Amino acid sequence: MKTVRLTAAQAMMRYICAQYNSDGAPFIAGCWAIFGHGNVAAIGEALHGVRDSLQTYRGQNEQTMCHTALAYAKQSGRKRAMAVTSSIGPGATNMVTAAALAHVNRLPVLLIPGDVFAGRAPDPVLQQIEDFDDGTISANDCFRPVSRYFDRITRPEQLLTALPRAFATMTDPEKCGPVTLAFCQDVQAEAYDYPEAFFAPKTWNTRRIHPDPEEFDTVLAAIRAAKAPVIIAGGGVHYSDATAALQAFAEAHNIAVVESQAGKSALPWDHPLNLGPVGVTGATPANDACEKADLVLGVGTRFQDFTTGSWGLFKNPDRQLISINVAAYDAVKRGAIPLVADARVALNMLSKALGGHKATAPDLAQKTAWFSAVDALTAAPTNNNQLPTDQQVIGAVQRASTADTVVMSAAGTMPGELHKLWKSPRPGGYHMEYGYSCMGYEIAGAIGIKMAQPTRDVICMLGDGSYMMANSELATAAMMGIKITIVLTDNRGYGCINRLQMGTGGAEFNNLLEHSHGGENSQIDFVAHAASMGATATKAANIFELEQALEQAKTTSGPSVIVVDTDPYPSTPDGGHWWDVAVPEVSPRPQVNTAHAAYLTHKKGQT
Repeated sequence: MKTVRLTAAQAMMRYICAQYNSDGAPFIAGCWAIFGHGNVAAIGEALHGVRDSLQTYRGQNEQTMCHTALAYAKQSGRKRAMAVTSSIGPGATNMVTAAALAHVNRLPVLLIPGDVFAGRAPDPVLQQIEDFDDGTISANDCFRPVSRYFDRITRPEQLLTALPRAFATMTDPEKCGPVTLAFCQDVQAEAYDYPEAFFAPKTWNTRRIHPDPEEFDTVLAAIRAAKAPVIIAGGGVHYSDATAALQAFAEAHNIAVVESQAGKSALPWDHPLNLGPVGVTGATPANDACEKADLVLGVGTRFQDFTTGSWGLFKNPDRQLISINVAAYDAVKRGAIPLVADARVALNMLSKALGGHKATAPDLAQKTAWFSAVDALTAAPTNNNQLPTDQQVIGAVQRASTADTVVMSAAGTMPGELHKLWKSPRPGGYHMEYGYSCMGYEIAGAIGIKMAQPTRDVICMLGDGSYMMANSELATAAMMGIKITIVLTDNRGYGCINRLQMGTGGAEFNNLLEHSHGGENSQIDFVAHAASMGATATKAANIFELEQALEQAKTTSGPSVIVVDTDPYPSTPDGGHWWDVAVPEVSPRPQVNTAHAAYLTHKKGQT
């Protein structure tokens, strides 16, 4: 057996470079790195050695550079991913939030945090967390509950089993998610005689799971018997490349489609059978269809509470749930009839078996009424002297968009408003991180989207709260010359949560700056701040100036930031559904008691 002597870090990077996807592209598209004493010497040297094969990118914060990697994987349809390495201690724990985001959203990422010395000679080392009852614990054990596969590399030869397991996890449609290989820093530098065969190029093909015959027959019979079926399109439709199959299935069998946050853009917004967004942030046509449906066919959805209206949306007492999902865990939620299978495979097989079967034509009249109601909200105002609403800002961005635009966001007001109002003309035009709803994902995520699809126009929409939470990767975008457009709506605080606080009877407190201790002293110049990091930045005084700035941004290079002040109170009054947010049972404030009584009424509708 031929061997090659390498350090463990060199072996890891050489192996990574030899792993490909079914399209022939390297599965790991690059490595984000912030070096420290836990990874700079050995991993840093190893990355330098493969710099012509594996590009290393320098981030500003461990969490946000992970967000960039995750957005890249999401926009790539999980066909490609990135690696991220940090030092031990705070560098590692900064990545835990991003790992949780990846876990919830089922996104592949290879996390390589430095770890303590396996040999323990210098213990305790700088930044080491000591567990006084367990000598095997380090800060990296925080990754265990938020990783789909976790391993600690304490000997060089452990890579021979750990790395194949890592890639098997990241490329598996069911288990896909974050992998953490905590790499002891002394082991990184140790040499070992690795088999040369270990580094032979390997292709990781996309596994398409076919359904069990008995499950298939049960689902087929349920669809045939349904009088008012509806399809909920989830993120799995995109990951399975099943958008065309979904459209063909819906058209062949006359079944309406509604879209979750992750599933939005599965069908063009103007397709007759696309009734729009569903759930808490949903449209009236979609939610009414789900309320009346006797069969709810979930495709690639995990039935999150925002999708199901906290399980208060499906009101037909005779309704059945069907769940087509690669994960059995998701397929059996709420007693659903499971069909554990790849979405594209399942839809094509079901359509063939159904033949000429058609459901009763869905009621499409509400769709016209819906757009008549909400289009007025997004129209340009006639009075430019008033603070614009978020809906008007979305309208301006929509008018400036093209078929190649990707609009993205993550938390706060924008996910709800964009889910309701954004008109996606084709798949992949809507990128929302709403599984973990992580403030601070936006700017870093926009970079990842642009890196995944350089020819697309990426528009990041976020509020001042999210911008303040994590803006440092704006400097990375400027440094790398990545062209993204950031529309920053400044409503002076956390407007979305302030509305939720008011909606549950609470007093306005600690959300908007004017209701926060010392908030009246806040004087943040977002334009100056963004410009100081290298962005082209401007302030739009109204919607007219916003539209001008959006057109100007198309001609600039690198990141553009457009700041516009907005009214924190209005939200789209149409559509939507109840969301289970527990209200205090007792309070000296009558508003809370009234809200609690309404809460109990809604709770009775949960199924």
